[in-house]
Amino acid sequence: MSNEHKKDDFKYQQLSFSLIIISDSRYKQLQKNEKIDDLTIPLVKDLLTKWKHKLYSVDIIPDEAEFLKKKLRHVIESLKPNIIITSGGTGISKRDITIETMLKLFTKELKGFGELFRYLSYKQIGPTAILSRATAGIYLNTLIFNLPGSPKAVELALSEIILKMAPHAMAMLLT
Repeated sequence: MSNEHKKDDFKYQQLSFSLIIISDSRYKQLQKNEKIDDLTIPLVKDLLTKWKHKLYSVDIIPDEAEFLKKKLRHVIESLKPNIIITSGGTGISKRDITIETMLKLFTKELKGFGELFRYLSYKQIGPTAILSRATAGIYLNTLIFNLPGSPKAVELALSEIILKMAPHAMAMLLT
């Protein structure tokens, strides 16, 4: 990629993120004031800190489309993060609603993200990588990545794709 094409990337070296965990079991723990046994939250905090980005918020919601739509709108309108990461609900079980919900909301889908993520996942875990329907897109001028609920999958997506391309994606989206 030419330097001219990436000339505005430097403006987006420190980005703001929000994280939404989509999990019925974690949401039940939250409702009961129990300890949340989620390894994704500290992992995301650590990776973003290492890359000098900010984590504006962490939310835990159930696998329900209306919860997801309301939470996304609230986070975008109140916090205005550059990027939202969702974790969970991307598989093939009956309760996995993330992808169906997001595809209705996206004004643009970034299909290449899901393709690349599944390729990298395949190299780690083999053919079961096709069971992930991870995707990304734009909603309300915000870049959103829908990732599986597995901490290893979240780490792979952030480390190998998202954090490396985020400044360029934001430069394209905002300038």
